[in-house]
Amino acid sequence: MSSSQGQYLLVTIDGPSGAGKGTLSQLLAKALGASLLDSGALYRLVALSSLKRGIAADDVVSLSETARQLDVVFRPEEGTTMLEGEDVTQAIRAETVSMLASQVAALQPVRDALLERQRQFSKGQSLVADGRDMGTTVFPEADVKFFLTASSEARAQRRYKQLLERGEEVDLQQLIADIEDRDLRDRSRAVSPLRPAPDAIEIDSTNLTIPQVLELMLSHASNH
Repeated sequence: MSSSQGQYLLVTIDGPSGAGKGTLSQLLAKALGASLLDSGALYRLVALSSLKRGIAADDVVSLSETARQLDVVFRPEEGTTMLEGEDVTQAIRAETVSMLASQVAALQPVRDALLERQRQFSKGQSLVADGRDMGTTVFPEADVKFFLTASSEARAQRRYKQLLERGEEVDLQQLIADIEDRDLRDRSRAVSPLRPAPDAIEIDSTNLTIPQVLELMLSHASNH
């Protein structure tokens, strides 16, 4: 298995919210024996930390400082994310945090603060990096780049099911509207807009199961 890092393999998975990136990146990392970088979690962590501290969404200086000082530990074996010693795996998935994370991610100073931290994850190990600009901005030299998508209706249905299972009251039509708004914001932002890298392998998961998508990804990754 050859790669840009010698014996190490670098794989990126980009795409919009709800396409299945999180689940598939974990499964792919396990299958490849690689470490995992959930870049979206970093922005969610900045959002959650700023909410806890009462930092305004337009306070760029404080948000950037929060990003630089994040005390974060990812535990892929347990599937947990720790912030300042606290398990925030569920907290960072709340809708209020998700929406704020999308706004925070559009701020260049915050992205700058997190960029080098993300790149450090690939040093001396194989890595699967999940996000929205992993293959275009953070790791343009990646060996394999995937762009995973699905229809807004399919993604809203998946999110609706997840939230119902947690006992949260949700409105499906509002979820669809929120996802479409977030897609538009992510695609049109001036800073690292959501788009596939020119050499990315695009996969539409609307009518595919998780195992089917994983099999496709493994077949491409095994060629490197």
